[in-house]
Amino acid sequence: MIKIKNSIVFALFTFTFVSAQNTVVTPQQPIDWVNPLIGSDSDYGISNGNTYPAIAMPWGMNFWTPQTGKMGDGWAYTYKSNRIRGFKQTHQPSPWMNDYGQFSIMPVTGDLKFKEEERQSWFSHKAETVTPYYYSVYLADHNVTTEITPTERAARFRFTFPESDKSYIVIDAFDKGSYVKIIPSERKIIGYTTKNSGGVPENFKNYFVIIFDKDFQVNSTFSGDVLGNALEMKADHAGAVIGFKTKAGEKVNAQVASSFISYEQAELNLKEIGANNFDQLKEKGKEIWNKELGRIKVDGGTPDQFGTFYSSLYRSLLFPRKFYEYDKNNKVVHYSPYNGKVLSGYMFADTGFWDTFRALYPFLNLMYPELNTQMQEGLSNAFNESGWLPEWSSPGLRDIMVGNNSASIVSEAYLKSGKVKSYDIENLYKALIHGANNAGPLKAVGRAAADSYNALGYVPNDEVNESAARTLEYAYDDFAIYQLAKALNKPQSEIDLYKKRSLNYKNLFDPKYNLMHPKNKDGKFMEPFDPFQWFNGFTEGNSWHYSWSVFHDVQGLANLMGGNEVFVSQLDKVFSSPPIFATKDFKGGVIHEMREMQIANMGQYAHGNQPIQHMIYLYNYAGEPWKAQYWVRETMNRMYHATPDGYCGDEDNGQTSAWYVFSSLGFYPVTPASDQYVIGAPLFKKVTIQLENGKSITINASQNSEQNRYIQTMKMNGKVSTKNWLSHSELMKGATLDFDMSSTPNKKRGINKEDFPYSLSNE
Repeated sequence: MIKIKNSIVFALFTFTFVSAQNTVVTPQQPIDWVNPLIGSDSDYGISNGNTYPAIAMPWGMNFWTPQTGKMGDGWAYTYKSNRIRGFKQTHQPSPWMNDYGQFSIMPVTGDLKFKEEERQSWFSHKAETVTPYYYSVYLADHNVTTEITPTERAARFRFTFPESDKSYIVIDAFDKGSYVKIIPSERKIIGYTTKNSGGVPENFKNYFVIIFDKDFQVNSTFSGDVLGNALEMKADHAGAVIGFKTKAGEKVNAQVASSFISYEQAELNLKEIGANNFDQLKEKGKEIWNKELGRIKVDGGTPDQFGTFYSSLYRSLLFPRKFYEYDKNNKVVHYSPYNGKVLSGYMFADTGFWDTFRALYPFLNLMYPELNTQMQEGLSNAFNESGWLPEWSSPGLRDIMVGNNSASIVSEAYLKSGKVKSYDIENLYKALIHGANNAGPLKAVGRAAADSYNALGYVPNDEVNESAARTLEYAYDDFAIYQLAKALNKPQSEIDLYKKRSLNYKNLFDPKYNLMHPKNKDGKFMEPFDPFQWFNGFTEGNSWHYSWSVFHDVQGLANLMGGNEVFVSQLDKVFSSPPIFATKDFKGGVIHEMREMQIANMGQYAHGNQPIQHMIYLYNYAGEPWKAQYWVRETMNRMYHATPDGYCGDEDNGQTSAWYVFSSLGFYPVTPASDQYVIGAPLFKKVTIQLENGKSITINASQNSEQNRYIQTMKMNGKVSTKNWLSHSELMKGATLDFDMSSTPNKKRGINKEDFPYSLSNE
């Protein structure tokens, strides 16, 4: 039975939701299906998404979220919590990265309580309304209802107070260096917070301004646990309290904006609200979300499928966030998270390319090429300002994860753009070459062990950790550079070099296991070795997870394994193997990704983490595409739901959501730096995609059902196609795809070599 929470605002339909698991419906407005609480039932030990409800505009500079966790806790909001400490402006991309530039606002009544442990209030999800554009909750201890509706850099709050002589609002600028100033004559509070988790210059500040519509009768500031009467406070932990008398049901409004540049810029950002009152701004936010979500219209599915699709689409439209502002002349400017200067041009932040190069950025290239142009300009600016491309930005360079996957991000955007771009692709190509041949100031910037990789053709396991993962990702990254070098007509010697390096994955293949095996400097495989053991050369996984990371040359990998039949057998073993993650010799601790694989009951297929998410689609390269169709649908059905526990691992910056969005459409970008998508199995009876260029893609699968998950035939623009792939450039011209679906696999379709997707070895 589908449980529809009161916390989700749903449109009214003419059917009953109860016991409606198999009811086929058509949504009226996409926004009404979104549940921002998806993935929020998580904690340190197990992740069902590790998300918080982001009350925000698409790619907004500032998000807002109710805060249930302690100040500084990466798990800012958890679904199981029952008390709220404040409403936080957040820039957190992940609990593991934590936050920066955060502060909170909290209404209280009765005896003045400003410390977060004392001011917190009980709440219930039954009295909580959560949408991307609007949040409301009843704070039981204070008898106050708080409402929020945001713009990209500002927001409106509306507090409904009881009759009280002691009504207050607490502004908490958090610790690690903060400042507040109350200006009663203007009903205004200004301040800044410097709290961050790294990746910022020394002069980093998030400046904020808050303007109320009611005179202050109480004006206080605090430093840590000490409350005083000063109107201004600079301290390690500064905050402000304003107070007034309220009538029963009286609504107090606040407008808030912030800036990484200055107070004056924060005031400019406040103008995003304009003359709109709360309800008008809320309606505008709803229209914006409906427009973006409505670019993909799905028909013919169950309520759970609609909810999961549009909730995943919402999560795919949050990161990377806009880290730029508009100055008094309406020019684009940004505070540089790399050198601390205020400079012209675009900047984006809060994404990890190790996760998002796989599906999130390919989705942006399909649906939002103009926005991605701005993102590419932002990357060029990042290189100019730091000397490196960020592999993980939050907001500046961070030392986490492996790979040099900026190569895929840059190359794919240019290759799929039609080459009509306003940004400096030559500067970005220079950045790729620099990053591919040098170790950076942090291990996760540039390429760790770059000299050894270039000399030996692999990263030695006795030189740097996660060596096999680095080797495999560097090889794909070299392929991306090879593709871009060809497109830019670079010297043939340079093209040949990166093509050669892209075959370096072969250097780690061990025929003894038919899997990838880390090597030492002396050319010998690392021993002892157990392909089921996590880490030991791999990143958050084992050899069964990472051996498939040959995105660009699956045929070459199959050849190493002994041909397509053996290759398929190895793929099958991923699902038939036990979900073990450690041996008696394992010395590391159990991490949440291990548990998530173990409890999913899909063998070694650890969909909750990114390295293996493309693996299902590899059956298409070896003549058994029906197995991809089976497992894609199985994963969508079992691993995703529009509920607080709706993911099966970390929902990292939209990547895991983008996997679901693509897979629902029926195709997936296994090799982002190519022109192809690999076919899976469409989920809905009909999908209409409105492209940014005015063209549309229509996907028809009228016989689709729970049982009918197999493709019997496919037509593209009326012509039968046996190919297991689709061309990006052809789709961008507009297309109609017709799928004839069945409950039994067609084992004669897509079995010939000419039907297989691109592999470098077939060039």
